[in-house]
Amino acid sequence: MKIFISGGCKNGKSTYAQRIAKWQSQQASPLYYIATMSAVDEEDSARISTHQQEREGWGFTTIEQPTGIENILHKCDYDGSFLLDSLTALLANEMFPTSGDFDENAWERIAAGLLQVLGKLENIVIVSDYIYSDAMQYDPLTEAYRKSLAALDRLAAKNCDVVLEAAYTQIITHKGEVPYEIY
Repeated sequence: MKIFISGGCKNGKSTYAQRIAKWQSQQASPLYYIATMSAVDEEDSARISTHQQEREGWGFTTIEQPTGIENILHKCDYDGSFLLDSLTALLANEMFPTSGDFDENAWERIAAGLLQVLGKLENIVIVSDYIYSDAMQYDPLTEAYRKSLAALDRLAAKNCDVVLEAAYTQIITHKGEVPYEIY
């Protein structure tokens, strides 16, 4: 089953996604965690450390893939269960590379890679951050990022069996049905 989870920061998305992936791995093992975040500062390093601690002992094999998401297909058993955390970080890495060159079309590359991944894998949980609800005016780069993430989120939602939203630690189903209780 292909599941997309979006929601605000610190709303339990990653923990819930881990539970779903773990449940799916009972039917399809091994269990993979696709880590997309690249640390650029101490806050990022702390967040990565927290996520590593949270999944310790769960049985995940971690695949570090901060760019080129389609490259995971050369590093795994397609029959496994996957957790991709997150589209948000993946887009940031590709759109704002360490070289300093802004790539406004990075989302198109990611979309193509994501479609390859979704075409090959049966069991994947994709996590993204919902960053669209405020009414602030942002600078053009931030707006380009938000627009690109929205396009990726729509693509993921369209191509997944289930679409969930984490809001205030509650899970809301927008498409499909989770065939088990993970709460």
